Order: sequence, then C-alpha cells, then structure tokens
Amino acid sequence: MEPVTLTQLGAFVLVARLGSVRAAAEVLGVSEPAVSKAIAALRVHLGDQLVVREGNGMALTDGGSRLLGIASQMVTLGAEAEAAVRAARGAPAHLRLVVDPTVAEFIATPLTEAFQKRWNGTIETTAGVATASEMRVLLGNRLADLALGPDLDDVALASEPVLRRLTVLVAAPDARFSGPPGKWPWLVGPGATDPASDAGRLLAMCRVPEGRIHVFPNETAAWAAAAGGNGVAPAIASLVAPQIRRGELHVVPTEWTPVAGSWYATTLRGERRTVAATFLRNFLATPDAMQLMCSPGAGVPPSRFRPPVYVTIWS
Repeated sequence: MEPVTLTQLGAFVLVARLGSVRAAAEVLGVSEPAVSKAIAALRVHLGDQLVVREGNGMALTDGGSRLLGIASQMVTLGAEAEAAVRAARGAPAHLRLVVDPTVAEFIATPLTEAFQKRWNGTIETTAGVATASEMRVLLGNRLADLALGPDLDDVALASEPVLRRLTVLVAAPDARFSGPPGKWPWLVGPGATDPASDAGRLLAMCRVPEGRIHVFPNETAAWAAAAGGNGVAPAIASLVAPQIRRGELHVVPTEWTPVAGSWYATTLRGERRTVAATFLRNFLATPDAMQLMCSPGAGVPPSRFRPPVYVTIWS
C-alpha cells in the first residue's frame, strides 16, 4: 500500500476547511479530479470516507474530524521542514502571499518586485488570489504567510490596516439610469463575488439581484464596459482616478457610496508569524509601498498569479 503523502493530507485539509472539492482545486490551481484522486487515495489507505456530501456542502465523518487536526499539523510541519531545508542550503526565504483580485490586478506585481529588490534576492515571493474565507484557511494552516485584502476578523490571526480606500460607482459621463440602484446593470470584477469585499458588500446593500450583475475577468474590463455605456461599475477611487480625469468615466452618486474601507495585512499572531511575513508587513508601512498601493498599475488579469500553496503541497 502506498504511504500517505503531504499532497493527500493537504488536499483533505483544504476540502474540509473550504467545504468543497471545487474550492480546494481553485486554491491549489489544479483540476477537481486531481483533488478527488488525492482524497480517494487517502480514503483507501485509512479505510474511512473522511468527508462526505451533505446537502449542498460537505461533512466530515467521525474519522475525518479526528484526522483534520492531525493533518493540519502535519501539513504545517511539512511547510516548516521545507523552509528549514531552504535556509540550510542558503536558498532565498520563501514568502507566500495571498491577495484579493483587486490587489492582484493593480498592486501585487509592483509591490512584490519592489519588496524583493529591497531585500536583494534574499526573499523569494509567490502570490496567489483568494477570497476572505480561503485566506483564513490558508493562513491558519500555514499554507500562506501573509494576506493583503479585507479584514479577516479571526482570533487566530492579526489583521492590521495598511491603507484606507473609498469605493465609488462609476459610469460613462452621458449614462443615465432610472429607478433604484438595484435595478441598474452592474459591471464588476471577480472580487465582487466575495461577500467580504467592498464591492460585494455594496451589491448586498443595494440589493442587486444576480440577474443584474455581469462579472468580468478583471476590473479594467468592467470599467471599459462602463465607459461604453453598459452600466455602473464599483471602483476604488484612487485606482480609477486616471479614467475619471480623462473624462472616460464619472462618479455616480448614491446614498450608499462612497464606501469607506481599508486594505489589511493579515498574518499569524506573535511568534507563529514567519520572518519573511514580518519583513513584508514592515515594508508595507514605508513611503515606497504606500506610493505603489496608491498609484494604479496597468491592470493585469488575476489569473496570471500562481496558486498560493503550490510549492508546499502540490510540487
């Protein structure tokens, strides 16, 4: 019988924590059959179903519940062992960053490049895109080191605001909309599908039905559609400022906007935080990092980012 692997345990932990094979596959950047195969191998080895379908979600068996805590510790130890070996051979420290789609599109690339340049190649950074619920799981199980996005509000994690922001609604200057905002056509990036995001909260406040929402691959595409007169798009004011200055878009006032918020840097608490995560957290408070977060980039699809945990459990 083949031995249990970290790949199998890691897949099980993500399925159990995220509640579906699909969510685990998206975080890992692999196919759903690949995750199912890993779980199936673990079931055969341990002689237990571990996780079963229940309604629209998943539920752990008694054996799965007992395994989860142990598996989480083993995956954590695997990550720590990899870091120790990297350090022993003089390889750069590895920082695994997870970000929301807006940060991925506009900020993550210049930010990580500037951070790595400051540390002169001694820290290697990989970035992946995740929702707030996925960030909690990845950080809590040491499958990521730092999250940059919404406030994760978890007692096991330390979320600290790093930059305030305002979310506004924008549309073409000559666009006119009648009725309440919930009846308007809404054009959004992938981040709006996360209820914890500012755009997601705005959709809920305005009671926008699913049929009025068009999700684009990135926010740049949603803004372009708004500029073409196809609807309204949520946008962070500092990021959309160039389009407003050029007259391509204008701010649409509503009783719910602007929405005040912040980007938060979230890590494990205290001594559980990695040294590389501490260095990035400190870098985020520097004037250089603040400038990069305030100045919009060209906009890149979040799909270009690597899965945040691929090195740890899927190599």
